[in-house]
Amino acid sequence: MGRGCWAGPLVAGAVILAGPIPGLADSKKLSKKQREKLAAEIEVEALAIGIGWVTAQELDESGMTWAVATAMKRALAEIRVEFDEVIIDGNINYLSEDIRTQAVIKADATVPAVSAASIVAKVARDKYMSTLGSAYAGYEFEKHVGYGTAAHVAALQKLGICDLHRRSFKPIKALSQG
Repeated sequence: MGRGCWAGPLVAGAVILAGPIPGLADSKKLSKKQREKLAAEIEVEALAIGIGWVTAQELDESGMTWAVATAMKRALAEIRVEFDEVIIDGNINYLSEDIRTQAVIKADATVPAVSAASIVAKVARDKYMSTLGSAYAGYEFEKHVGYGTAAHVAALQKLGICDLHRRSFKPIKALSQG
């Protein structure tokens, strides 16, 4: 999803699995190589996949809660098969207006479809950010994909903020006021 990233979009996934896929787990617990391999398998095996994107600008204008809910709604809007329930990872039901939804703590580690959604969203977001490396030379988005690493801090100090940065985030806000 990329909630903690300092730059780039926030991304949510929605997946309906046709059957078990060995190796599914919380995307944060998997290596990049494992995530990419599983994402390719999910794309082949899943009944449906939806990916919802919210830009850094949208997030800044409307806030994190709105951005998370909107990314989830956009992901679900891409699902073209019937479904009975929506399980959201965490303790907040961002889609509570839909009676089919429920929040489940650690669902990304315990519910295979949620693990799959987490994986496809992270892989899609990371690939997108990696493609921006040459367009935003010097920021090294291909390496840190927008997270607050030492290399990202160094790039920000040297180059300043760009249009991909989330200006509402404290570290970015501090730099823009500095």
